[in-house]
Amino acid sequence: RTITERVLPLRGADEAAKVSILGEAWRAFGVDERIVYHKLIRGGFRVGVQRRLVVRGLAKSFGVDPDVIEHRMMGGFEPTPQRFRSLVSGERDEDHKARGYPFYLAHPLGQLSPSEVGLQLGAASDWIAEWKWDGIRAQLVWRDGSATLWSRGDGLISEQFPELIQAAKLLPRGTVLDGEVLLWRGDRARPFAALQTRLNRTGAPTHQLSLFDDTRVVMMVYDLIERDGVDLRQEVFDSRRAKLQALIDSVGLREQRAFMLSPLVPGSDWAQLESERAKSRSLGVEGLMLKHRASMYGVGRARSDSSLGWRKWKVEPFTADAVLVGAQPGSGRRASLYTDYTFAVWDRAGDVDADQERALLPFAKAYSGLSQEQIERLDSWIRSNTTMKRGPFRRVRPEQVFELAFEGVQVSDRHKSGLAVRFPRIKRWREDKPVSEADHLETLRSLLGGAF
Repeated sequence: RTITERVLPLRGADEAAKVSILGEAWRAFGVDERIVYHKLIRGGFRVGVQRRLVVRGLAKSFGVDPDVIEHRMMGGFEPTPQRFRSLVSGERDEDHKARGYPFYLAHPLGQLSPSEVGLQLGAASDWIAEWKWDGIRAQLVWRDGSATLWSRGDGLISEQFPELIQAAKLLPRGTVLDGEVLLWRGDRARPFAALQTRLNRTGAPTHQLSLFDDTRVVMMVYDLIERDGVDLRQEVFDSRRAKLQALIDSVGLREQRAFMLSPLVPGSDWAQLESERAKSRSLGVEGLMLKHRASMYGVGRARSDSSLGWRKWKVEPFTADAVLVGAQPGSGRRASLYTDYTFAVWDRAGDVDADQERALLPFAKAYSGLSQEQIERLDSWIRSNTTMKRGPFRRVRPEQVFELAFEGVQVSDRHKSGLAVRFPRIKRWREDKPVSEADHLETLRSLLGGAF
C-alpha cells in the first residue's frame, strides 16, 4: 500500500501534488518509517544484487522457468501487485507479443595476443568473426502486424527510429532480429555521438529522418532469434546465421537499405584475425566479435570459462593523463564517500602557470577504477583540499593526476573543453606525475580523427 499510494504517485506529479503526498506520509509515519520511506523515494535503499540472481530466486520460489522470468522482465518492471503476479505466474501473459528476448552478451577477451587467444578459444576455424559495431544494441520485434524496437537497457526506442519500424513491415510476421542500430553514410557507420542525438528526443521528427547527404538509419543485423513465431535461440549460431542470410535475401530487405547483414571478417587463423582487428580504428569499429559456430543464443553475459559462446576482442582504449578538479558523493553504499570524479586537461601546453580555473577544461566524469583503499584515501584528500562547494559538488585543488582510459572522443557542448569521451574509467592514479605534465586539449582533439 505504501508503494502504490505514497511512492508511485510521486512519479510525474506536479509540485503541489508532491507536497501533499509527502506531507501525508510524514504525518502517518514514525521516525524510523520516514527514514525508510525517504530512502525508497530517493533510490538509495538498495542492495547490490545481480539481476540474474534475482531471476533465479524468483524462478525457484514460484516454480517458473528462469528464462521465462527473464523474458517477462524485458522492458522494465513496474512494482505493482498486478505486474508482480504476472511476472511469477505459470500462465502466459498477454503483453509478451511486444517484447523481445533477454540479450545475449559477449565476454571480453582483453588485450591478448593471437597465441593467447588460441590457447583460450582453440582453433579459429570453430569461430565466426564480425566487426564490433559502435551503435545501439537492439532487437526488432515484428509480430501480429505491429513492430517494436528494444534497446539492450530494456528501453523501447521505436519512436526514435521510425525508419526501422516502417521497414519491419517487409518481414514475415513472427520475426525477431538482433543487431546494432547505426547511422550510416557512404561505406561506414558514423560515430556514436551522431546517433545519440536521436536517443535524447521523445521522437524523431520527419524532417530529420534524412539528416544530411546520404546519412541514413540502418540496423546492422547479426542474428535471427525468432522466425515465423518459432524461438530459434536453442539452434546453433551457424544455423541461425544461414537462416538470417536466407531471410534477408528472400524478402528484399537490402533494396530498402534499412537492414544490413553484418559482414564476416576473413581469417583462417588468429594471427590473420589480429591483422584485421588492427584496422578497427580506421574503419570506425571497436574491434572484433567472435562467435562460436555451435553457440546457442543464451541469456546475459557469456561465462569466461565456457568453451562456447561469444567473445569481444576489442582494440586497446585511448588514454590521457587528466587532472582531478572536482568530486561529489556516490550513491547507495558509496553515498558517504566522494567517488564521482570530474577531470580536466590543460587548455594548451604550458598553462600550468596561468589562472588554473580557466586553463583547466573539464571533459570527463568517472567513478570506477580505484580500489576501496584508494577511494577512502582520495575521499580524505578531497575533504581537506576543497576550494569551493556547490550543492553536493566540491571543487578541489588541482594537484592529483589520473590516467583515464576511454573508447572514443566526440564534440560536446556540455563541457567547457568542447569535447567528451565515451566510457571513461580510471586506469591508474599517477601519484608520480606533476600536474604540469598532464595532457592538454590538443591531445584529445588529435583523437577525433579530423572531425574537429
